[in-house]
Amino acid sequence: MDEPTRTPPPLTGDERSTLTAFLQWHRDTFAQKCAGLTTDQLRERAVPPSALSLLGLVRHLAEVERSWFRRVLNGEDCGFRWKKHRKDQTPFEVATADPGEAFAAWHEECAGARRLEEATPSLDTTTEFEGVTYSLRWILVHMIEEYARHNGHADLLRERLDGTTGA
Repeated sequence: MDEPTRTPPPLTGDERSTLTAFLQWHRDTFAQKCAGLTTDQLRERAVPPSALSLLGLVRHLAEVERSWFRRVLNGEDCGFRWKKHRKDQTPFEVATADPGEAFAAWHEECAGARRLEEATPSLDTTTEFEGVTYSLRWILVHMIEEYARHNGHADLLRERLDGTTGA
């Protein structure tokens, strides 16, 4: 995987462009944490018995992008890529998982999420999913929070693998 580039979020701007820029910044940050690693390194678990690994996070984040943007925002009945149900931990089981497939899925889901966000008229646009109403604003803030949390995990995993730290 090539070293990804990141564009810093703007210091000024409207709410929507600020939120989408921060979400993309976090996506790019996660990609940086995974760049240049071997399959074995991507599969390496943080601290057994935890199943946490960078490859597991890639698969998890693909599922998260798919769920919030396709299933919730767009109302698609697309199911999951790897999971059998919401609480299923299959994405974190990576002993035989293919990194190329996982990164392709993640990139595909991120691109689809960007298209769906851009097609949604307003941050105040709402959707109902399983009896709960969500706005696009809430989904974007939640996704930023999701990535921020997992980027912290990724930073620690990467440092453990090869000592790389930082933004």
